[in-house]
Amino acid sequence: MAITAIKDAWEDFRRYKLDKEVNHMGCYIYSREEHAYVEKCWKDVRVGDFVQLQCNEIIPADILLLYSSDQNGICHLETANLDGETNLKQRQVVKGLSSQDTVFEPEFFQNTIVCEMPNNDLNKFNGYMEQPNHEQVGFNIENLLLRGCTIRNTEAAIGIVIYAGHETKAMLNNSGPRYKRSRIEQRMNMDIFLCVGLLFVMCLVGAVGHGIWTGNFWEHPPYDVPDRNGNFVSPVLAGFYMFLTMIILLQILIPISLYVSIELVKLGQVFLIHNDIDLYDEEADLPIQCRALTITEDLGQIQYIFSDKTGTLTENKMVFRRCTVDGIEFSHQENDRRLKIQKELDLDNEDFAKLQRFTLPPMNPERPATYKHNTMRPLRRCQSDRARFKGHTRNRSAGRRDSIQSQVAFSSPIEKYVIPDSRLLRRVREAALQTESFSPFIHMKTSASFTDFFLALAICNTVLVSTATEPRQRITIPPPTKPSGISLEKIHQIFQRLKLASLSQSFSSSQSSSQLGASFSAKNSEEPLAVLESCDNENDSSRGQELQDKGSTDIGTASLDEVFMSATNSSLPTDFCYEAESPDEAALVYAAQAYSFILVSRTPKQVTVQLPQGTLLTFDILYTLGFDSVRKRMSVVVRHPLTKEIVVYTKGADSVIMDLLDDSAKGDISTEKRLKRIKERTQKHLDHYAHDGLRTLCIAKKVLNEDDFQKWANFRQEAEAAIDNREELLIETAQHLETKLTLLGATGIEDRLQDGVPDTIVSLREAGIKIWVLTGDKQETAVNIAYSCKLLNQRDTVFTLNTENKETCESLLNLTLEEVKKNSEYDKPQRKLFGIIPTSFSVSEAPSPEFGLVIDGQTLNIIFQGGLEEKFLELTQHCRSVLCCRSTPLQKSMVVKLIRRQLKVMTLSIGDGANDVSMIQAADVGIGISGQEGMQAVMASDFAISRFKHLKKLLLVHGHWCYARLAKMVIYFFYKNVCYVNLLFWYQFFCGFSGSTMVDYWQMIFFNLFFTSVPPLLFGALDKDLSAETLLRLPELYKNGQNSEIYNLSTFIITMLDAFYQSLICFFVPYLTYKDSDIDVFSFGNPINTISLLTILLHQALEMKTWTMLQLVTMICSVALYFIFSVIYNASCLLCNPPTNPYWIMERQLKDPIFYLLCLITPVIALLPRFFIFSLRGTLQASLILKAQQVDKLPKGQQDLEIQKLRSRKEATSGAPVASPASNDDLDHSISHLCVSPFLHPAAALSHGDTENQGVSASDPLRRSTHEEGYYFYNRWAEEESAVTDSSAGPFAGHHPLVPSRETGPGQDGGKLTKNYPKNFNYGSHRRSVSSVTL
Repeated sequence: MAITAIKDAWEDFRRYKLDKEVNHMGCYIYSREEHAYVEKCWKDVRVGDFVQLQCNEIIPADILLLYSSDQNGICHLETANLDGETNLKQRQVVKGLSSQDTVFEPEFFQNTIVCEMPNNDLNKFNGYMEQPNHEQVGFNIENLLLRGCTIRNTEAAIGIVIYAGHETKAMLNNSGPRYKRSRIEQRMNMDIFLCVGLLFVMCLVGAVGHGIWTGNFWEHPPYDVPDRNGNFVSPVLAGFYMFLTMIILLQILIPISLYVSIELVKLGQVFLIHNDIDLYDEEADLPIQCRALTITEDLGQIQYIFSDKTGTLTENKMVFRRCTVDGIEFSHQENDRRLKIQKELDLDNEDFAKLQRFTLPPMNPERPATYKHNTMRPLRRCQSDRARFKGHTRNRSAGRRDSIQSQVAFSSPIEKYVIPDSRLLRRVREAALQTESFSPFIHMKTSASFTDFFLALAICNTVLVSTATEPRQRITIPPPTKPSGISLEKIHQIFQRLKLASLSQSFSSSQSSSQLGASFSAKNSEEPLAVLESCDNENDSSRGQELQDKGSTDIGTASLDEVFMSATNSSLPTDFCYEAESPDEAALVYAAQAYSFILVSRTPKQVTVQLPQGTLLTFDILYTLGFDSVRKRMSVVVRHPLTKEIVVYTKGADSVIMDLLDDSAKGDISTEKRLKRIKERTQKHLDHYAHDGLRTLCIAKKVLNEDDFQKWANFRQEAEAAIDNREELLIETAQHLETKLTLLGATGIEDRLQDGVPDTIVSLREAGIKIWVLTGDKQETAVNIAYSCKLLNQRDTVFTLNTENKETCESLLNLTLEEVKKNSEYDKPQRKLFGIIPTSFSVSEAPSPEFGLVIDGQTLNIIFQGGLEEKFLELTQHCRSVLCCRSTPLQKSMVVKLIRRQLKVMTLSIGDGANDVSMIQAADVGIGISGQEGMQAVMASDFAISRFKHLKKLLLVHGHWCYARLAKMVIYFFYKNVCYVNLLFWYQFFCGFSGSTMVDYWQMIFFNLFFTSVPPLLFGALDKDLSAETLLRLPELYKNGQNSEIYNLSTFIITMLDAFYQSLICFFVPYLTYKDSDIDVFSFGNPINTISLLTILLHQALEMKTWTMLQLVTMICSVALYFIFSVIYNASCLLCNPPTNPYWIMERQLKDPIFYLLCLITPVIALLPRFFIFSLRGTLQASLILKAQQVDKLPKGQQDLEIQKLRSRKEATSGAPVASPASNDDLDHSISHLCVSPFLHPAAALSHGDTENQGVSASDPLRRSTHEEGYYFYNRWAEEESAVTDSSAGPFAGHHPLVPSRETGPGQDGGKLTKNYPKNFNYGSHRRSVSSVTL
């Protein structure tokens, strides 16, 4: 007990030291006495204090922003500690205080601030500031700096403390640590009570027996001595005294030593886990940290895993992979090859430069200036100066003490550097030159598409620009360069040399563009550019013409290289760093930079881009329409500096953009036909991107005339000034502008997962673990990642629940639950035959559908507040995966607590940021990833790993071992104590229940202390029932611990019965042997003591699965120590226990053959039933564990064969294929959606589905359909969709041939789900075409 108390005190002391470090961090608070900012500790910050913050400083409290050094009153935050995102967020000075020309003086601040009470909502904050003239100015969450965030890109900021200490939103989201006890300990405590009850019964039997035995004497026996008054003790009182005596005698039935033994065993288990080389991250030089020593065995019983997404499942690195422009796909095969070769995510600059030179296309021997990064060592993500608690210092003068080492989000080499596609680079250069000179020999529309595409990538974002030398200092003024990289005269000279090549390229239709990459077959090769423009007929060209084309191309290449080499000499000398609000934006800007469309500077009013030939174009930003979950797109409205046109550049989800395109061409049939062909081709490319797991975005533009823009701007200003329904009006005005767009192209971006994440998730799922993802990220990103990491399978039916009120939420839960139950029970009657599930039937049956659930934080809040937890739990139990998006830290912990308490399951939470601390502390096992989000998650965790993939071995191997070892050791301790105590109990029947023993007291004490103590410790620390390789290859073995098959109530009772049986044998075999003899008490007890020792040790030998030399030596030494001690003790103990003593007992018995015969026969008889049951269980009905143990003993080649057989049997009995952990088969299947249009009559849907099904080709995987699969999308904007039937209001239908178009009026009852929907509904296969089931 003392050892446990000391260990717990040490852990509490470590937490105290951490809290003390945080409380004593410094910040600058305005002092009215000194009229200056003075340094104080965080713990001294109070509400109403004025706090001055500088760049890279952690915010000590929730502060209302009153001043920013930024001229526009903007302060940039890094919120990784709250939501796990490393990107920057913008906060605005309170309106009315935005005149930032003069320094803020707290002495002159006379306003009154009224705000809401402290709460834990990180996304909402409301209040107002009343000025001395009683004018009220409102503020919201955009004006609040939250505790734990870090100031970035802002020299100085001043604010007033609104919430401090435990009232801050971050602290209110931290539920605090809880004392964690393992499930085995809880089970053991219950069994201790059973042992106490057993002890009470045995003592009661002894007391009653003693009373009855003494009451049967007619006269008092000689040993019954009266008291001084001559009175004898009554039988009842004698029985009571004997009850107390029996408690003292039999108290070793309670295994007190078990608690100390468990602590020692867990220390050994932690040591082995810590030294596992497979759990060591060589790149980060971090081993696994076991911070909690009490719950190692819980790692083998996990049933639910709750994981963060950003930084846990993903690297949070977006990599540009492919794009399609003007209907032409550019596969970027060189860049793809680079990504495959580059194993390390962060390479040194020299190695990376070598790799780039090795993989550059031969057409482009000289790179643009933007690729010459050799002047500066690239920033590495591991060089983070994310302010940690330790060593936090302050440099007031500079304000940017980490300008070199500071981390810029989304700027690792693998994200920044993109090797351009040679064909696209050629077209972009031609288009850029034609933009400069407005040359007529290249088709204007085609060249404009390429230029506008990359301009949109560079402009349509909110990216901040900084330099590599000062990565946290924004560039707002373009550096002075030449207005043009090359003179117009030089360009016109080169055009004369390019003319032949360009003309032949325009009018020759035999030139074939490169393939679409690995995803495209020969029949999908792109048509020539001329065909996409206007020509529909193809002409064959002669060999001479081909040679001429080749020569022209060479001339063109050389000329273009000459142009851009000249532009290189005058290009920008600096290497830019881009800080984006999302990794997608950063990836697109770096892709544009790869093609020399370089974002140079950005202000709220202007953005400057450098063109490939060196020209700087400065666009006036008229409006920026940010991304929101309703529109699923963002737009910028700019004025083009050359044409003076007002252009709207839009990027967004393809399911939305495709419905907003302008298909009409004002009577121009050829142009209309061309636009239609571009749209079809782009959609085809998008399908392939989605099938490859890439994140897709469509890029479009729109040109406005002055009158239309002024009308729209007036509406926008009215919406911005509105008080009621302001958000809805802003969305409506944005949607009004974003119509009749011209499609420019689309991009495919890969969100790089951590290494081994899909394999780990597949293995954990096969192990019977349900995996939930709780993230603060947006829904679209989370769903995309879920498919990439195989959390959601391509064949799953996924329900998405987004709602804003309780009634709708309850209706959605009921509807979804009804559909899930209907699908789950659909095949059950067919599978049974007289209550038995035949193997042949289950093999032929189709697999039952799997379900996934996607839910947002707002809906979760409604569920918790509206009492809908039970329905939510019932629904989630039918789902194999659940995604909770936009979740606050408190909601994460509430979800974990709900599952843990209501379902009584073992939970594990894993995360890497401070926003995951509450979730980690709420789970039974908390795991922190020591990554890029600071150390808060690690400090709050029980185990700390560096990669998510380490979770696989930690659970499946070490978890299984720890549980199996400790469970067997605990139950062995109970058996050992009960078996030994019963020997003393049986003797009471032959000694008048007098409480005497037949074994010497010292031997009784040393029996548990020395003779049988060390072997169980080694057994609990070293035993391996299965090898690590087998456990990893057969994840189903993990279910043994999930179901507590080794240690539960039934195994405890069976073990107790076995202990009673063995004690009977160990006592009565010697008793019958020495019956009617004249041996003394100790001569009778010594063989019994020896036999019990041998029996107990042999019992452990039967349980052990792995024999090591250490364990063998320990077993032999235990027996040898017993005999040596007995011989020495018996030889030296003359008057140890008068009137009897053990003198020379062991020496005499070692000469007796009967003693050896008893020691040989009795343990065999005692252990025979257990050995027989083990043999019978392994022969008749072997469990998976026993089969795996048999496989473990085979040679390597036979092991592989037998494991494959076991997996195939598992597949046959389950009726569903069991995916290999390393399998990628599910990527070969398309995602199937249940397409239900609320405006389509069921009969029409049926006929449409039949028509489509007849036309489906089995050879085309993109058009497969199956009646077992589907995708539901419950839309919370159902009322708006049912009221508006145009394309802009319904972005989810009509743009894919397998999705029914909305041709039926809303009056028809197509929104009802009929019971025979598998026959009525059509199934599509386009991942982005999300259908909606409308209430």
